[in-house]
Amino acid sequence: MKYENANDILPLHIIEMLQEYVDGKYLYIPRKENNKKSWGEESGFRQELNNRNRKIIEEYNNGKTVKEISQNYYLTEHSIRRIIRDNNK
Repeated sequence: MKYENANDILPLHIIEMLQEYVDGKYLYIPRKENNKKSWGEESGFRQELNNRNRKIIEEYNNGKTVKEISQNYYLTEHSIRRIIRDNNK
């Protein structure tokens, strides 16, 4: 999450009101319920993981061993097995 400076986006009267409660502290403003995004959606990390997992499954289906795949991706063999198992569900 990227921090924004309140001075750049809020009117002065709102900043002064907030300072009465949280002067100089970080404040998280939650998203509106209808604007919520799922984990990894904004950063694209979820898509990166999905792409990696597809490659892992493809390598496994093409005959690579779990051990070989785990070494290539720096993951435990247990994690590779979980990725493969979850794909078969």
